[in-house]
Amino acid sequence: MSAPQSPQGHPQRWLILGVICLAQLTVLLDNTVLNVAIPSLTRELHAATSDIQWMINAYSLVQSGLLLTAGSAADRYGRKKMLVAGLALFGIGSLVAGLAGSTGQLIAARAGMGIGGALLLTTTLAVAMQIFTPEEQPKAIGIWSAVAALGFAGGPLIGGVVLNHFWWGAIFLINIPVAALGLVAVVALVPESKNPQGDRPDVLGAVLSTIGMASLVYAIISGPRYGWTSAHVLVSVPVAVLVLGAFAWWESRVADPMLDVHFFRNQRFIGAVSGAVLITFGMGGALFLLTQHLQFVLGYGPLEAGLRTAPLALTVVVLNFSGLSAKWSGRLGTPVSIALGMVLMSCGLLAIAELDSGGYAGTLLGLLLIGAGCAIANPAMAHAIMSAIPPEKAGVGAGINGTLAEFGNGLGVAVLGAVLSSSVASGKSLSSGLGAGQLVGAAAVLVGGFLAAGLLRRAERVIA
Repeated sequence: MSAPQSPQGHPQRWLILGVICLAQLTVLLDNTVLNVAIPSLTRELHAATSDIQWMINAYSLVQSGLLLTAGSAADRYGRKKMLVAGLALFGIGSLVAGLAGSTGQLIAARAGMGIGGALLLTTTLAVAMQIFTPEEQPKAIGIWSAVAALGFAGGPLIGGVVLNHFWWGAIFLINIPVAALGLVAVVALVPESKNPQGDRPDVLGAVLSTIGMASLVYAIISGPRYGWTSAHVLVSVPVAVLVLGAFAWWESRVADPMLDVHFFRNQRFIGAVSGAVLITFGMGGALFLLTQHLQFVLGYGPLEAGLRTAPLALTVVVLNFSGLSAKWSGRLGTPVSIALGMVLMSCGLLAIAELDSGGYAGTLLGLLLIGAGCAIANPAMAHAIMSAIPPEKAGVGAGINGTLAEFGNGLGVAVLGAVLSSSVASGKSLSSGLGAGQLVGAAAVLVGGFLAAGLLRRAERVIA
């Protein structure tokens, strides 16, 4: 049964939010922290290029493939149980990764960390939805989103600092005390909650969703690296389409589905989902281009480039932790908040594309605009998705939110990377190609904002 809550929410809800955000931050940092260790791994483990790719991809593939399954398991068996299991798996995987003596051991450890990461990402948002009142949920999700932005920006910086003083394994071992602290705090503080209906496990649905999503993400990752007509893509795309089609068919017929397809008849849900895919498409791809813009066009080194992306994350953190973005969203309403946020983000991408001749000043303006837009739009989008799903399915809702982010981000990198490649191949300079990619990203974000806002506005009118 779900833990009973007072009208004011759980009495220790803000402390619990701090605990689960710390756990989430560790998971998100590990999405990018390994990138800075590539030279060390190549030298000390004699890792080939293919080994490095699997070290990076094993984590994201397993994590993204299991998000829906992890969310469903949390709803069925208890969100606290899954949070504890996720922290334990993540900590053990980090220990094995830090002490790995071969590339195979490190790849296996990263896959294990991906399982823990999937459990953590789905349960943290689901727990936040359970312990806060509806009035406080937007602010809580804003803080949750700010931690996500911090994790995105902090990985390369933290990795660089650690590698300046220690060997490569330390970037994984620093996770262990955080995981241990999180375990103690979760056991002591977090209330248990689960679906009171106690649905039976949907084993086939879990298998199909995991295989289908992992195949789809693998195709998106492989396209820019091996080519869109390579065997990696031509095999994984049909597998993804067939398996995800079978998953949708099965979920529409099984008595206790892992993912209720009736969610997709909810206009509020459809609006939020559409916007989430397009916002992460534009942002993921555009920020992928931004790192190249800073290094190859403006001439900064890797650490300098990382430091110069920090204003984006800092803007998100300040606006969300101060509660300003939640206050604005409350006054404007969800549709207008999403539209405004994505207009700001689109303007930021446009500034980076068009004002690069002015050096870092144009990029800084763009980063500040993108950060302000993220702070307003992302929490509103996440809240729209979660509030369109019954509370007893909060884990599945968090899984959907995470899956959309993975899918949109990977697709954005693939498509905008292809725009860059085709622009350069057609005779444009690298700077022009990067600008073209940023403009496509800006257009996607703008379209996504108005599409999501329009669908959500219509849904609100229907409900009214």
